Amino acid sequence: MARCATCGNEYDKCMEITIAGATQSFDCFECAIYSLAPCCAHCNCRIIGHGVESEGVMFCCAHCAHETGQSDLRDRAESRDTVTPVEHR
Repeated sequence: MARCATCGNEYDKCMEITIAGATQSFDCFECAIYSLAPCCAHCNCRIIGHGVESEGVMFCCAHCAHETGQSDLRDRAESRDTVTPVEHR
């Protein structure tokens, strides 16, 4: 049985995530996100999407980057009018 690297829970269905050759076990996505996802430099939320980056500093969105004085960043997502919705199964 594996032990979660974040909360220490022993669980028989832990997932293993390998980053840069180091493997860790987690019992849920929440623990993996808490341990692995970077934090936004402005609002401190966990960045679980693409986010934006400037000079090695990570932000969850262009708005947060602009709030800290970054003016050259923008979100990569297209306008909602041009994005085709994804069908859920």
